[in-house]
Amino acid sequence: MFEKKELRELVIQGGVYMTQYSRKFEERVSWEAPDENKLYSFIPGTIIDIFVKPKQKVKEGETLLLLEAMKMQNQVRMPFDGEIVQIHVKKNEVIPNRFLMIEIKPKK
Repeated sequence: MFEKKELRELVIQGGVYMTQYSRKFEERVSWEAPDENKLYSFIPGTIIDIFVKPKQKVKEGETLLLLEAMKMQNQVRMPFDGEIVQIHVKKNEVIPNRFLMIEIKPKK
């Protein structure tokens, strides 16, 4: 009826607990830190305009592109001083959520 599983150690905020992992927990996708050098869309939408080109040097806060979503135009800005490595979107392209738009590299 019930599958007998071995007890495993689980650490939560410094506390150590012995428990049985559920199948859902064992098959979960591991969390990975996001890559700061890749800008992904935060909402599905349409690329209205692109203001940068590959190999262009850009300052923190400059607008890279306009993303229209839910009838609003969102400015995607440069998070730090750096250079545009590659642009993965085109003007008037419809993109889904979490779509890689631009690759950047920090200023040295």
